[in-house]
Amino acid sequence: MHDVAKHDDSKGQYFWVWGALLVLTAIEVWLGYNQVFKDPRHMLEVLMILSIIKSALIIGYFMHLKFEKAIMRWLLVISVTACFVIMYFFFFPDADRVQPPPNGVGIGQQS
Repeated sequence: MHDVAKHDDSKGQYFWVWGALLVLTAIEVWLGYNQVFKDPRHMLEVLMILSIIKSALIIGYFMHLKFEKAIMRWLLVISVTACFVIMYFFFFPDADRVQPPPNGVGIGQQS
């Protein structure tokens, strides 16, 4: 006989996670519109942390990874981390190649 994952399929738990996702999304939208941080780098860091929390909730509860065996969770974490490392080495060096337009009007300047 095969192993069956034991987990609680109560609707209340899914509604709590859904509510948390709504609250986190509202915080992200509010932060984006109000520009709370003066430095855009800090804003992006906060938004990335909130997005990682939201993705962990989605993967853990709605994709039922929370109830999988530990080896399955570790395989996912290691493979996603490896993809991020590969993207870092291939995509970020190209980000420095972005040049302002030849007419002198760039980001943040008035035309």
